[in-house]
Amino acid sequence: MTKNLLQFLCFTVLAFSVQAQNFPVQPDPPKLVVDYAIALSTYEAQLLEQKLVAYNDSTSTQISIVIIKSTDGYPIDMYSFELGERWGIGQKNKDNGVLILVAKDDRKIAIATGYGAEGAVPDALAKRIINQVIRPNFRAENYYKGLDESTDIIIALLNGEYSADDIPEKTSEQTTWLPLIMILLFLFLIIFTKYRQVKNYSVLNEIPFWTAWHILNAANAQQRGRWDDFRGGRGPFGGGGGSGGGFGGFGGGSFGGGGASGGW
Repeated sequence: MTKNLLQFLCFTVLAFSVQAQNFPVQPDPPKLVVDYAIALSTYEAQLLEQKLVAYNDSTSTQISIVIIKSTDGYPIDMYSFELGERWGIGQKNKDNGVLILVAKDDRKIAIATGYGAEGAVPDALAKRIINQVIRPNFRAENYYKGLDESTDIIIALLNGEYSADDIPEKTSEQTTWLPLIMILLFLFLIIFTKYRQVKNYSVLNEIPFWTAWHILNAANAQQRGRWDDFRGGRGPFGGGGGSGGGFGGFGGGSFGGGGASGGW
């Protein structure tokens, strides 16, 4: 029940805040490994790309790695859900996508799972992969090793070759209400800020509240057309890329809030 409530709140927050947040557009040509922060060498990105493309070709399951510089204060778990949803990682009728999102300058990482991948990669195991595999490698600035080993484990989990016992667990983690409280506070802040913005515009222009709401939404939608500028390296995504060739594109999968996040 707590997880369902958390997922609902995540997407409620996204509904109110997405207009104020920039997301990178899909690379063209399409890639599964996209490195905007230049954390990987070209050769390392190619190795990861080849592995993930081969897995996509043999199973239709899409695992994508996206490395950005920063989320600009946006919670990385919600950022990863929204990015996975926008790009459509996974197949439309299977929702079998997995996104590994790294915000290099923030020192944050998230593993987001589509609806169809949540059973094989549950939240607790995603958290354990971050804590026991990715974190120690990233602290040593060995980004390739952390991503290579974590994707190997995720592939094994998706194939049914791994179980929870195969991933070392440092400490037993108890369910905490802290993430839920943080989401609630973040939700309240966004709703309150949006309300004040619309209310002030309504009073200033002497128009009804909902008319002001639609006008501001239209203005924000027009502003979102500038996102393509980030292809050129401006903004928090940087000017990196990935390896090209072989990947035909994402399949329109959806994300339901499954996964985990952490830092290093």
